[in-house]
Amino acid sequence: MSFDEMRVLITGGGTGIGRACAESLAERGATVTICGRTLETLKQTAEKIHKLHGVEVAYVVCDVTDEESVRDCISRAAGPSGELEGLVANAGGAIGLGPYENLDAEQYLDTLRLNILGTMHCVKHSIPYFKNNGKGSFIGMSSIASQLTHPFFAAYTVSKAGIETMMQNAANEYGELQIRFNSVRPGFIATEMMEVIPRESEIYKSYLKNIPLGEVGIPEDVAAMVCFLLGPDSRWITGQTFTVDGGHSLRAGPDYSEFFST
Repeated sequence: MSFDEMRVLITGGGTGIGRACAESLAERGATVTICGRTLETLKQTAEKIHKLHGVEVAYVVCDVTDEESVRDCISRAAGPSGELEGLVANAGGAIGLGPYENLDAEQYLDTLRLNILGTMHCVKHSIPYFKNNGKGSFIGMSSIASQLTHPFFAAYTVSKAGIETMMQNAANEYGELQIRFNSVRPGFIATEMMEVIPRESEIYKSYLKNIPLGEVGIPEDVAAMVCFLLGPDSRWITGQTFTVDGGHSLRAGPDYSEFFST
């Protein structure tokens, strides 16, 4: 699948799934911009992709919770002619996990701001460029935690479910303009964020036990779905959620009780 000169912005593009998406798209000819909060991480990712594939990836420091930062980042990714055609809203995370009785309200809200408000900012400020181009594909990064019970994950589960609903509503609002919105639901993917889980722990074993394909995923597994949803083969798909989890959602969520045992 070729993406020759297609302009795509990937938030949270310096690490993990975002980095894999940037590499896959750039390798296939897309004009890719990655953004994140840490300049050095973005620079290292761009240099690595150039070294491996001989292609340039632009990078912009951006905090998706800051609307003006997002507005500026999208403008730069679109270039002088405003030709942005795809956006992968991958930036996100969890701030403050634990039992509900112990949750901090501000940390809960910080997670909602990062995941839901950050995605909304990207939707809001990408639409004018998609309208200008007469089409566009927007991907919200969800998680199997949006619909498979993940005890102790607090606002993370709520925020990921919210992203899926946001994509459905936006797809309905902007479908007649040929602007598509879809969600991707990764399962356990071997990224930097998951390195906090010891490989010999009961938590890790609980993941493997509940994945029918018997192994954790890699960022490239998710990037393959993202490429499909950005490309022309998915032109008649919008408002949908695609799960990439090795079958994990067929069984049970992970058991983090050893982290929060009383």
